[in-house]
Amino acid sequence: MKILFVINNAFAKGNGLCGSCRNTVRYLREAGEDVRILSVEGEEGEKPDYVLPHGRLPVFDGLVQRQGYSFAKGDIKIVTEAVRWADVVHIEEPFAVQILTCMIAKSEKKIITGTYHMHPENLFCSVHLGKSLILNFFTMILWRNAVFNHCKIVQCPTENVRKRLSAWRFKPELRVISNGMLPEVGEQAGGLDHTEKKDGFYTIVTTGRCSVEKDQRTLLKAMRYSKFADRIRLVIAGRGPIENQLKKKADALVRDGVLKTPPVFCFCNADGLRKIYSEASLYVHCATVEVEGMSCMEAVQTGLVPIIAKAKLSATSQFALSEESLFKGGCAKDLAAKIDWWLSDDERRKKEAARYLGMGKEYDIRKSIENLRKMFRDAIEK
Repeated sequence: MKILFVINNAFAKGNGLCGSCRNTVRYLREAGEDVRILSVEGEEGEKPDYVLPHGRLPVFDGLVQRQGYSFAKGDIKIVTEAVRWADVVHIEEPFAVQILTCMIAKSEKKIITGTYHMHPENLFCSVHLGKSLILNFFTMILWRNAVFNHCKIVQCPTENVRKRLSAWRFKPELRVISNGMLPEVGEQAGGLDHTEKKDGFYTIVTTGRCSVEKDQRTLLKAMRYSKFADRIRLVIAGRGPIENQLKKKADALVRDGVLKTPPVFCFCNADGLRKIYSEASLYVHCATVEVEGMSCMEAVQTGLVPIIAKAKLSATSQFALSEESLFKGGCAKDLAAKIDWWLSDDERRKKEAARYLGMGKEYDIRKSIENLRKMFRDAIEK
């Protein structure tokens, strides 16, 4: 099959959607599929098969760049050339370039499929409008009618997503297929002892872009309610638009004597993250808007007990194996109570950790790739 992936920036670093696209394309190619990418050129000179010019988003362009992202500018000639080559046009986002691509693909009578990678709330949380019913409503209607309803099949990374799109009356078949986790991550999991304190401190790690919807602020606030706060070292692995705000709140915790050691902010590669996980006692995932959250799975399948936000628009709670690993999204007091519960008994935490070892195997990207290949074949035959 000749499969065209349509994405604004396939090469953005530190962006989960873009990383997922690159991994998917890589493994589809290894499976023998002919895959090409329609995208802008990467910052380090990485070139897609079809190069679109960079676009600018008025007013919000600076914010978009701080999110580690960039938009493409539609070019009818380039998009048409790419679409005419493909058997299947696969849409990775529901933005202007994808709307143009869908229009051209329909006129060329090409098969269209898509992946639902983000909620409208993912966009608007960054400008503190995540709870705007009007904005989210009309954005979802636009995405549905202008992009996803042109697809034969839409990949939903989780059942949580499938239910939401079904409730919004999306027309295409909604098929649940995980974005998947790289096999090397799963193969290197296991054998870590997360019960030992390091230098007298329990290390609590959270990963993800420093942005409003990831809600690292709730973790920082929870420190003011935890009886273990003076024995906790926080590691916040990620970067993003609210990083400086988070650092100020972290500094205040040290200044007020709540924390005895300053929280560590870092942006790590896979090896760096594994080292952090090996020294951690707990993993906390506070995001209130999350389509899947594979970064959480990458952490917990090493045998690291998680505490995950339970929120309507977050699917990550599916990875929790007990109620004690869930807290009410945005509630710092509830999070602090769960942190104290796990840190108060090393043996209990060690037994629970064993249940998570190797859990990521069922999310191996190779299984997802086979399911995606079947999805593309089924779309062609529909």
